[in-house]
Amino acid sequence: MRLKICLVMLMMISAAISAPTTKRALTIDDMLACRRVVTPQYSPDGKWIAFAVTTMDMTENKSHTELWRVGVDGTGLKQLTSHSTSSSSPVWSPDGKKLAFLSVRSGTMQIWILPIDGGEPEQLTTHFTGVNDFIWSPDGKYIAFSSRVYPANPDQKTAEVRDKNAEQSLVKARIYDDLMFRHWDEWWDHKRSHLFVLNIQTHEFSDVTPGNFDTPSIALGEGYTFSPDSKELIFTSNHEPVVAVSTNNDIWSTPVSGGETTLITEPVKDRDFKGNDQQPKFSPDGKLLSFLSMKRAGFEADKKDIFLKNLKTGELVNLTEKYDIWITTYQWLPGSGSLIIEAEEEGRDRIFLLDIRSLTLKPIVSDGSNSAVTVSPDGKSIAYLHQTTMMPNEVFLTSISDGKTRQLTNFNSELLTDVDMNPIEDFRFVSKDNTQIHGFLIKPPHFDKTKKYPMVLMVHGGPQGQWNDSWHYRWNLQLWAAQGMVIVAINPRGSTGYGQKFTDAISLDWGGKPFEDMIAGEKYVIEKFDFIDKDKLAAAGASYGGYMMNWMEGHMDDFKYPFKTLVNHDGSFNLYAMYLTTEELWFPEWEYGGAFWESPEQYKKYSCDKYIQNFKTPMLVVHGEKDYRLDFSQGLMVFTALRKMGVPAKLVIFPDEGHWVLKPHNSRFWHQTVFEWLKTYLQ
Repeated sequence: MRLKICLVMLMMISAAISAPTTKRALTIDDMLACRRVVTPQYSPDGKWIAFAVTTMDMTENKSHTELWRVGVDGTGLKQLTSHSTSSSSPVWSPDGKKLAFLSVRSGTMQIWILPIDGGEPEQLTTHFTGVNDFIWSPDGKYIAFSSRVYPANPDQKTAEVRDKNAEQSLVKARIYDDLMFRHWDEWWDHKRSHLFVLNIQTHEFSDVTPGNFDTPSIALGEGYTFSPDSKELIFTSNHEPVVAVSTNNDIWSTPVSGGETTLITEPVKDRDFKGNDQQPKFSPDGKLLSFLSMKRAGFEADKKDIFLKNLKTGELVNLTEKYDIWITTYQWLPGSGSLIIEAEEEGRDRIFLLDIRSLTLKPIVSDGSNSAVTVSPDGKSIAYLHQTTMMPNEVFLTSISDGKTRQLTNFNSELLTDVDMNPIEDFRFVSKDNTQIHGFLIKPPHFDKTKKYPMVLMVHGGPQGQWNDSWHYRWNLQLWAAQGMVIVAINPRGSTGYGQKFTDAISLDWGGKPFEDMIAGEKYVIEKFDFIDKDKLAAAGASYGGYMMNWMEGHMDDFKYPFKTLVNHDGSFNLYAMYLTTEELWFPEWEYGGAFWESPEQYKKYSCDKYIQNFKTPMLVVHGEKDYRLDFSQGLMVFTALRKMGVPAKLVIFPDEGHWVLKPHNSRFWHQTVFEWLKTYLQ
C-alpha cells in the first residue's frame, strides 16, 4: 500500500515537472520592475566593463541608479555602489585604479571617486552650481566638466549669493528680453553651461569657455574631448546671436589652461559649416580630428556625415559622403585606421566598421537595437547595449574580426522568463505614389490564428524618427500587444534609416505623403492579415504622432477602414499657436517654411484646427503641463474642439510632467488610462 502511494506521488510530481508552464502576458508592473542598464565603459586593462543600472523606486516615485561591473568573460558581476542617492555616469581613470561618477549624495550633483580595489567613494568637486557631465584627460591629471554659471559673474560665490537671494525673494516673477527663455521642461535661469578644467592634484579649476554662450550647446550639439596629449580641449558651441532659430553648432578648441578659443569648423570651398556640427573626437595618434556635420543650416534632421581634419595640413575629408545612412554616433579604434559607427537602418540600430583609407563599411552587429559602444583597449572587441522588443537593454560583447557575440548581463531574464511575447514581424507595402514603406507587426500573447483581434496603429514622433526593434519604456509595443491587440507600427515618409530623401519627404508636407502612407498601410495590414478585426481599430501617437491623431480626426473619411478611437499624447494641433509657444524655432521654420506670416499657405493647409467641422471620432487627449516643446494649450484646444462638436473625449493633464511621462506612478496611471480607454471602444 505504501509503495503504491509513493508511486502515485512520484507520478504526480513527474507530471507537474514535465507539464509545460503556462506563460502570462506582460504587465505594466513588469515593465516598471525592469532594471535598466546604461553607459557601459571598458576598463583601461580590458578586463572589466563598468556600467550603471537604474531601477524605479515606487516609494519615492523616481528612478534610482547604482554602479556595477562585470568581467569581459561574463563572470565577476558586482555592484560597486550602494547609497540612498543615485550614482551614475561611470568613467574610468586612465590608470584603471579608480572610477569617477556623478552623485547628489552631498546635496548637489558632484564628481566622486571610487577606488576599484576597495574603500569608500570620496567627493572630488564642491562646485556650488553642480556638475552636469565630465571627462577624464588621457594623462589622468585633469577632469573637464560642464556646469551652469552666470556668464557675467561665473565665480561660485556670486552664483551662490544670486541663487539664495532669488530663493528667498517673495517676488517670483520671471523676466526675459530674448528668445529661448525656456527649453523642454525648464524655464531659463539666466545661466549658461560652461566647461571647467579641474586639476586633480591641487583641486584648482578654471572656466575655459567664458562668455554668453552654452558649452556644450543647449541643443543638438554633443560632446567635448581632450587632445591625446591632454593640452587642448575641443568642444561644441553655438555662437549665433539668436540660438532659438539656429542649428549652427560649431567645433571649437581652447588650451586646457584657458585662453583664446579657435573656430575649427571654418567655412571652406564646398562647405560653409552653417549646419549642426557635433561629437568631436581625436584619432588615438592625435593626427586627425573627427566630427559629425550636417550640411543644411536650420535643419536638425539633415544627414550626418563624419568629417576628418588633418591637424598638420588642415585638409578636410568627408568619410561617409557616399553612404546614405543615418549615423547616430561613432568611436575610434586603436591604431587610428578605423571607426565604429552606430547607425539606424530600416528599423534596426546597427553597428558598422568603417575603414578610413578604403572607405569600406562592414556590418558588425545587425539585429535589434544597439547603442553606447565602448571599444576594448586592444581594439579587438566592442561592448555595447543590446535590446529588442522582447528584451530590455543588456551588456553584450562582440569580436570585431569574426562577429562572435556573447551576452554579459542578464538583469531581467528571470523577471520575463514566464512572459509570453511574440517576436516583431517586418512587412512592406506600396503607398499611393508607389513608394515602398516598411512597418512592424506584433501579435498579442497566446495568439490564435483562428481568432480576430483589435488593432492599434502606432505613429512615432520626431517626426524624423523611427519605430525599431527595441524595448521602450513609454511606448512599449509588447505591453500594448499584451492587452489582447495586434500592434502595427509603420515608418512613413519622414522616418530615419531609409535614406535622406525619405527623411526629407515630410518637411512642408506633414499631412500629405506621411498620411497617405498611413492610409495605405492600414488598408494593407487589414486585407493581408485576416486575424485583424476591421471593425475594432484604433490609432495612437505622441508628439508628431499626436499631430497625426489630430490630422486623422479631421480626415477620417479618407480611410477605407475608419478608426473607432484615437489616442493623442502631447500632439500639436494649432500650428500658429505652436510656432509662438515652442522654444526651438528653427524646427517649425524648417518644417513649415518659416513663421506663419512668412509661409501662410503651409500653416493654413496643415494646421489641424482648420478641420474641426469634420471631427467625429472619440479621442483621449493627454498632455504634460511642463511640456514647453508643444505647450499644453495644444491639448486644451483639441479637447475643447472635440467637446464643442459633441465628440466623446477625455482630457488628462499631468502637472508634473513635460513632453514625456517619466515618474513611475504617473507612468502606471498613463498606461492604465490609455488601455481602459481603448478597451471601451475596441471590445
